[in-house]
Amino acid sequence: MPATPALKFRIRISKGDDIAVGPGKIALLEAIIDTGSITAAAKHLGMSYRRAWLLVDAMNHAFASPVAETAKGGPLGGRTVITPLGEEVIRRYRTIEAIAGSAARAEIASLLKLLRA
Repeated sequence: MPATPALKFRIRISKGDDIAVGPGKIALLEAIIDTGSITAAAKHLGMSYRRAWLLVDAMNHAFASPVAETAKGGPLGGRTVITPLGEEVIRRYRTIEAIAGSAARAEIASLLKLLRA
């Protein structure tokens, strides 16, 4: 059975040579909200803890203040929380995706019609 065509926006915002935010980083922030930790979020997304930590660290350095903050250890282990700025970054990114998709709906439909059946 042929696969159904699907559109995936890959919006990235760069700061110099670095990507400040993109779909993978937003997914990571959302997974941290869902799981409460970088470790659990990384496992959920199928990436290493180190990769996830590096992505969070890159975002924390790209924005005016941290998007995520961590607390070490303790009896229940460490935790990570998304800051109000991080929540705003997620909200604005998802809004940009929705607006872009809506604005381009007719062109997207026309492009999908050009695909091989």
